[in-house]
Amino acid sequence: MARTWFITGTSSGFGRGLTEQLLARGDRVAATLRRPEALDDLRAAHGERLWVARLDVTDAEQVRGVVDEAFAALGTIDVVVNNAGFGIIASVEEATDEQIRQVIDTNLLGSIHVIRAALPHLRAQGHGHILQVSSAGGQTAYPSFGYYHASKWGIEGFCETVAREIEPFGIGLTIVEPGATPTGFGSALTTSAAMPEYDRTPAGEIRRAVENGTFQLANDPAKITRAMIDLIESGDTPLRLPLGADTYNHVRASLVARLAEHDAHRDAALSVVRDDVTVASTTA
Repeated sequence: MARTWFITGTSSGFGRGLTEQLLARGDRVAATLRRPEALDDLRAAHGERLWVARLDVTDAEQVRGVVDEAFAALGTIDVVVNNAGFGIIASVEEATDEQIRQVIDTNLLGSIHVIRAALPHLRAQGHGHILQVSSAGGQTAYPSFGYYHASKWGIEGFCETVAREIEPFGIGLTIVEPGATPTGFGSALTTSAAMPEYDRTPAGEIRRAVENGTFQLANDPAKITRAMIDLIESGDTPLRLPLGADTYNHVRASLVARLAEHDAHRDAALSVVRDDVTVASTTA
């Protein structure tokens, strides 16, 4: 069954790859990006099945306008993909105020803008699915990626709330968590002046691995976009979809460690309950 997709950040990486795969299979795509001319080749090949608009997701008013135009032009949009992203590699001391704002404005606020703009239309049509592209870094953390993690952990928490709120309207939401993948994202990472104090720390080691190309990128971008399409085809609606051995292993290890630490402080947690309140039975 042919579907219509709205995708942000389609100039390269997952956004471009997803757009190409969807058009090849006969779907319609509303592709948004900062430089629309980057999709001229796909427009020439696919004609009216590709609707293109200039979009900076950090501009909330522009987001609302473009989303409204896309629904008006295409009638129905079945899947909204929040893919636009920005990355910075720096310790928390090294990043500039401008860099911090850019990563939060793009990855967190930009995704929020798109979801808020799309929801009235999805509710009105009575169906739809939101795919929020996050990463392994939305559930685990690495040195030198603190501000990227702040944006991804933030959007994942937001999306957990949204998923519960929109379920009664027949709208699904899945957080997609790809692992490290050669999409061009790494080469586009913004950096800042390195502080010598961090040179011999894990933050410095991660920075050097990314900069010299030894940071392993083990996942196939085409397989990741295919998995996103397969999820929609399956009709399944998990809250999270981990993609990549690194995502699965690192996130699982983080969750196990967090649960162990959580359980270790059970007595302290229960010790602050008021004396006149009966606490439900819990498992240690």
